Amino acid sequence: VLILNKTAGVFKPSKRKVYEFLRSFNFHPGTPFLHKIVLGIETSCDDTAAAVVDETGNVLGEAIHSQTEVHLKTGGIIPPVAQQLHRENIQRTVQEILSASSISPSDLSAIATTIKPGLALSLGVGLSFSLQLVGQLKKPFIPIHHMEAHALTITLTNKVEFPFFVLLISGGHCLLALVQGVSDFLLLGKSLDIAPGDMLDKVARRLSLIKHPECSIMSGGKAIEHLAKQGNRFHFDTTPPLQCAKNCDFSFTGLQHLLNKIIIQKEKEEGIEQGQILSSAADIAAAVQHITACHIVKRTHRAILFCKQRNLLPQNNTVLVASGGVASNFYIHGALEILTNATQCTLLCPPPRLCTDNGIMIAWNGIERLRAGVGILHDIEDIRYEPKCPLGVDISKEVEEAAIKVPRLKMNL
Repeated sequence: VLILNKTAGVFKPSKRKVYEFLRSFNFHPGTPFLHKIVLGIETSCDDTAAAVVDETGNVLGEAIHSQTEVHLKTGGIIPPVAQQLHRENIQRTVQEILSASSISPSDLSAIATTIKPGLALSLGVGLSFSLQLVGQLKKPFIPIHHMEAHALTITLTNKVEFPFFVLLISGGHCLLALVQGVSDFLLLGKSLDIAPGDMLDKVARRLSLIKHPECSIMSGGKAIEHLAKQGNRFHFDTTPPLQCAKNCDFSFTGLQHLLNKIIIQKEKEEGIEQGQILSSAADIAAAVQHITACHIVKRTHRAILFCKQRNLLPQNNTVLVASGGVASNFYIHGALEILTNATQCTLLCPPPRLCTDNGIMIAWNGIERLRAGVGILHDIEDIRYEPKCPLGVDISKEVEEAAIKVPRLKMNL
């Protein structure tokens, strides 16, 4: 277990432990290597992940320690618990992938680590461990914006040219952006409150789906998706949020409150107490999933129309990239396909395993930044993690002022 000392509010791993860790690899400083190779470390939320990736896109080693099972038992992520699990697993995770890749730490070109945004306690563990490694290895450090990494993952798996459009939807984030280059983003819209994955998790908890025999080991979002296949979305009359707003922002809190009212009403009608499974749970799951998909599609539709109107996207071969945990929802993916067919765009998604948090996307983002010569640090003295951090230049007001009318799409799913 990596020992951490609390100094000035920042947890730092023991230098002796890091030194012993490096010695286990027969570390020889200054060993030359033909290709750029980056170690990526991700601890922004509840998974400890790391990977080694080279400049050709080969994943030389990857590992992830999931905390899902622990947090399912507590009904949500408890930051101090996540922090402790990161502390216990980060050294072992990094050691595992370096051993699997047959890479000596001296072969690394740089170390890339998520420093923003995310849970402060979790970010701190990854950053502190990384800075100790950087100090011992005398390698460059590449601080990574978590959402930038999600957005650029597609350049690892597909041949995509800038600019392209990206929709990032997960348990912690929701945004629309135009990707003009590495570290060059225009933000068109974001969630005004909570993220869609967070909302789906909360609805699943309110429905007590963890007690459902088919959903007991699933995350909230996966449980909603699974049950929705058995439900009738038309049993509940709900409309997407922000129907009259002419921007590309999202809102999911109001939908969550509406679902809570529906659940309370159904509990009264069925004569059951909170914590018991409603007979209409599948119908509620189908309704919330459909409304979520419709809301995401409409905001994305307006953003695409805005970018084309302003000639920010090519008229032909326009690419929409959907990434993040919620992007792996097959129903929402189907809704986005309806949108891209209507707007003559190509929908691309990274493989599901790369849509959720992982070390590969962090290492690849490091490779992209090395190539571009952007954000490569040799002086790490003033590096701090940032729990809250915007992505790119916010032009959402321009989108609202354009007041683009969005045509209605038939969501035949």
